[in-house]
Amino acid sequence: MDDKIKYALAALAVVAIFALPFIINPGAGYGGADVAGSAAIQKQSPGYAPWFAPLWKPPPETESMLFALQAAIGAIVVGYFLGYERARGDFGKKEE
Repeated sequence: MDDKIKYALAALAVVAIFALPFIINPGAGYGGADVAGSAAIQKQSPGYAPWFAPLWKPPPETESMLFALQAAIGAIVVGYFLGYERARGDFGKKEE
């Protein structure tokens, strides 16, 4: 099987895995784990007090920027290794 077909099938599988929960249950409220965890703790033990408070709570704009920066760094790392593997494969074919 051609490598391009393999990559296309893998990309299709990733999209399908991501979209499947939204297709199966479109009306569900998909919230974050932080909110669900905090709500579960408050429901189970209403008098619970956290052990410590954060040293710094960034403004929402800064928090979004840091999250986007983290995602960009991750994309760069993944892209580098995918490019490295592809180049290694291309040079390996030329030598043979």
